[in-house]
Amino acid sequence: MNFGIPKETAIEERRVALTPVGVYALVNEGHAVHVEQGAGKASGFSDQEFQNVGAQIVFSGDEVFRRSQLVVKVQSPTEEECNYLEQGKIVFSLLGLGIARKAIIKKLLETGVIALGYEFIEQPDGNLPILTAMSEIAGNLLPQIAGRLLESEYGGRGIILAGVSGVTPASVVILGAGVVGFTAARAFSALGARVLVLDKNINNLRNLDRLLDKRVSTSIITPLLVERWTRLADVLIGAVLIHGQKPPNLVTEDMVKKMKAGSVIIDVSIDQGGCIATSHPTTLSAPTFVQHGVTHYCVPNIPAAAARTASHALNNSVLPWVLEVANDGLEKTLHGISPLRKGVYTFKSQCTQQAVASLIDCEYRNIDTLLSLKDRQ
Repeated sequence: MNFGIPKETAIEERRVALTPVGVYALVNEGHAVHVEQGAGKASGFSDQEFQNVGAQIVFSGDEVFRRSQLVVKVQSPTEEECNYLEQGKIVFSLLGLGIARKAIIKKLLETGVIALGYEFIEQPDGNLPILTAMSEIAGNLLPQIAGRLLESEYGGRGIILAGVSGVTPASVVILGAGVVGFTAARAFSALGARVLVLDKNINNLRNLDRLLDKRVSTSIITPLLVERWTRLADVLIGAVLIHGQKPPNLVTEDMVKKMKAGSVIIDVSIDQGGCIATSHPTTLSAPTFVQHGVTHYCVPNIPAAAARTASHALNNSVLPWVLEVANDGLEKTLHGISPLRKGVYTFKSQCTQQAVASLIDCEYRNIDTLLSLKDRQ
């Protein structure tokens, strides 16, 4: 099978979907891998490293897409890249409901491309294996980001997360006890911040209490409690994920107005639409804006700030699925592996994710039904 790894063209996307380790695994199984020149440069992987493990270096994204049966990316294809895709070709990438462009999804449907979104791939236990890896990185980066934005130089409150003897530490409020929320709570509490995590799922909170040995406080999410705790927060983290859907706005603009001047909001869920009313996507080079005296950090691709670590983690979580398709073919793999089947959002001109269908106002078709229909033909 022919695989392609293009250089990412999305704004400030520094990750690469597969590292030389992943490429070697594919080549070792007898597959051809085409890597665009410079695809790994921003994450610290040279063209020579890819060549050393058997990749063929090509000099344009056009060539990568045209040569490949399956393209492995980080971000979804751009409109220009969609022009290089043809019916039956396969694309693995993130989609990002909150930042997805309708024109791109419509183009994928028109061309008959089979597109799989990393964030839709779901294990039977509800785990999102690829998204989990990126969420862990984002959660671990949050104290670094928040600590910097709280400094006076950046317009923050002029406080540190840990406090000092005789001075109370910063108050960090985290909305969501999923992977991002848990990882962030662990990282913030390890630095000495006072951490409160809110979630609607009591089992998530119990799990967090147990694993962190009650080093953080927990609470069920209700509108009244969200309003109360946002007023007291020095740092507010939006880490709400509803699988396959845009999250609700848990924090209203009026709540933001009542927050402390110089406090910080980091809306990690912005890639799925955000959970804070005043959020809108920003970039790694211009990551913040101030509204109602509160600094907002709303970068959709936070893990790209640690591009080499993130690329290794992405490779480790994507590669097993890619190898399954490489060795058994896509449709056989989809029949046999339900987690991967759940990742499909366009299948031969049919939209197979309800949230995506709602986004572009088109008909939704169940992937299981489509595969069964094909079996009877």
